[in-house]
Amino acid sequence: MAPAGRDAEVVSQLLASAKIEPLIDGSGELLLQALRDGNAAGAVVTDDALLRIDQASLSEAIANQPPWSDFPFVLLVRRSAQREGPKAIEAVMNATVLERPLHPASLLSAARAAVRARARQRLAAEYLAERERAEKQLRELAETLEQKVIERTRDLASANDRLTAEIAERERAENRLIQAQKMEAVGQLTGGIAHDFNNLLTVVVGSLDLLLRRCEDEAILRLARNALKAADRGANLTAQLLAFSRRQRLLPVALDINQVILGMQEMLARSIGPQIQIETKLDAEMWPALADPTQLEVMLLNLAINARDAMTTGGRIVIGTNNVTSVPRALASELEPGEYVCISVSDNGPGMPPEVVARAFEPFFTTKSHGKGTGLGLSQLYGFAKQSGGAARIESEIGRGTTVAIYLPRTHEKIASDILGPHEGSRGGLAKILVVDDDDEVRTVTADTITEIGYKVVAVASAEDALDRLRNERFDLLITDVAMPGTNGVQLARRARVMDPGMPILFASGYADVQTFGEELSDETVLKKPFRITEVAARIESSLDRTLQTDDSVA
Repeated sequence: MAPAGRDAEVVSQLLASAKIEPLIDGSGELLLQALRDGNAAGAVVTDDALLRIDQASLSEAIANQPPWSDFPFVLLVRRSAQREGPKAIEAVMNATVLERPLHPASLLSAARAAVRARARQRLAAEYLAERERAEKQLRELAETLEQKVIERTRDLASANDRLTAEIAERERAENRLIQAQKMEAVGQLTGGIAHDFNNLLTVVVGSLDLLLRRCEDEAILRLARNALKAADRGANLTAQLLAFSRRQRLLPVALDINQVILGMQEMLARSIGPQIQIETKLDAEMWPALADPTQLEVMLLNLAINARDAMTTGGRIVIGTNNVTSVPRALASELEPGEYVCISVSDNGPGMPPEVVARAFEPFFTTKSHGKGTGLGLSQLYGFAKQSGGAARIESEIGRGTTVAIYLPRTHEKIASDILGPHEGSRGGLAKILVVDDDDEVRTVTADTITEIGYKVVAVASAEDALDRLRNERFDLLITDVAMPGTNGVQLARRARVMDPGMPILFASGYADVQTFGEELSDETVLKKPFRITEVAARIESSLDRTLQTDDSVA
């Protein structure tokens, strides 16, 4: 079918030269008949010829071919990006598309392929016919196979049940994965917010500290103290956000979990009050766990307070521990294979509906009345557990209470017997200190704070400016921000140590991410934002004292 010019005649001659018998179809009737009868090897059709055929009739003829038939078309199309044609028909055709102008060899190759394909289809038709005869014989014997059919049906039903169960489990796993991904995204967002907010709080807290030292007006001092209390509450909120986003600095050690819980009993009793009964169910054979003891105590206290708030008329809280030899099925997508210790806090309060349990770990989500909670306690717990290499899980049922479980990795290290607190002393000095921070307000407040303590200060805005200063001057201490554009604080410290190996370095950071910036950020070298003037003085003194001790030992 090629209605334009001499296309039909030329194609027919070309096919005849290849010993393929051509038949020219001017109207499309021969093509439709060939589709119905299956008596042709194929068709060479131009795209403009398709427009001349009744589309419904052609579509019906293609759809109603015998089961063995898939009539081959060689479709000749114009080479144009804006070619118009019956795309719906082209989509259902078994077509080899050639662009015009084309080489005769291409057309002959496609035509021969169509002839061979049609021959294979007819051979398949013979096989189908033979198969139908065999099936007829099988149907005649069907009565004797009834029992086998019943057994097969039973097997299929069993397989279907297994498949249904596997699909349900897969859906549950996918839901857990989606929830984990959502929590990860929220964690990244909250971590970024907390980091930026810590910079703002550094300016607020530092300015208020300086105001308290320099002002003598009692009315102004009272306002400054109130503002400083509010800033401290803001710092606590950002610490909770950093805990959820897993960007807080933890000091994990090997712990006897039972001893931690027993050591908190008196404090828990005072915090919970006499209306709530506290019980413990501790496994006597508990393994050591790897966790930050201070953060673990905070988490347990928060859980106990949450349980108390849920039981307004009194009730019972049970704190339990047990060893977990393999990862629970519900946490398979969150925990690496291995051994864990589990700490659970259960109450017999009103419980939570499933939709509340699903959102309980989200930051700022709370069911408490306005002013009763920030919605960060459970999110902080979730972040602590994940950052410690574990997980957290809530099980609750309306009318039957709630259980929150923390899973922490087992450790074979020796249990820590003594946890040292932070250094609290502070004094001024004549040392010369280089301060580096890209935030103008933070840099100014930090420099003013250190000057107030009594040290000489040089403050610069970038690592490059700091390196220029270090080449030309000697400093007793470098205090640098961690996250800076271009060269960050850790990279600056590495280059500074090459220039002056003995100079101590402190990192001032809103979150001090060890995974991002490396092991240089030990607890001794990090000054967490927002910092108080007494803390700055203590950390500077401690850093300078360590340097003096090192110098004395070398001497």
